[in-house]
Amino acid sequence: MYHYQQGDGNGVYSDAEADKSFAFDDQTIRKGFIRKVYLILMMQLLITFGFVSVFTFSEATQKWAQTNYWLVWVALAVLIVTMICMACCESVRRKTPLNFIFLFLFTLAESFLLGVIAGTYEADEVLMAVGITAAVSLGLTLFALQTKYDFTMCGGVLVACLVVFIIFGIIAIFIPGKIIGLVYASLGALLFSVYLVYDTQLMLGGNHKYSISPEEYIFAALNLYLDIVNIFMYLLTIIGLARS
Repeated sequence: MYHYQQGDGNGVYSDAEADKSFAFDDQTIRKGFIRKVYLILMMQLLITFGFVSVFTFSEATQKWAQTNYWLVWVALAVLIVTMICMACCESVRRKTPLNFIFLFLFTLAESFLLGVIAGTYEADEVLMAVGITAAVSLGLTLFALQTKYDFTMCGGVLVACLVVFIIFGIIAIFIPGKIIGLVYASLGALLFSVYLVYDTQLMLGGNHKYSISPEEYIFAALNLYLDIVNIFMYLLTIIGLARS
């Protein structure tokens, strides 16, 4: 029992009441964390699909990117370096404003590369992929919020599937063809759809077995962003191959 003397009377707080108080504080922190993650994610997606729109509808931008193809390699280098730093260095992820600077550079590099890729497709194909990605992402997020299944326990299985998927992708390079391209893209869209549910539940915490620390808002936003971007990329590949 917890006893608190107040005025002339005794205010008595049981263990259960104390646990509720702590749970409320934790829930408040978690809600603030979730709002921050989704705000960062929305800004990332706005930047990315802004780049995609410019490259899709502007022929001058497409020609400029083809003329200055070395920028693709620069963007790829920035992408890899910033991603490794954020994934491996806790101080980079948690220290403000360093974490926002790295995330901004990563988002710019990823947006530029995705824009260059989108520029090789027809505008209606890109718009279709954007629409389907938005619908799928919203549906999977709502599913992650409502389902009783705990996907946070599937981390090991998902990593194994990702390794197999990468190996399959390397093999597919040497076996070109429309069918294998469609199979690879379909598996990629499915895998990152499951990853989106997994990462969403990690962020939500609550009754799930595993959760991400509220201090890791940059890492949580990065995970969700990569899931959505990969879903878009593989859906765009499926649409492009199906209409070719």
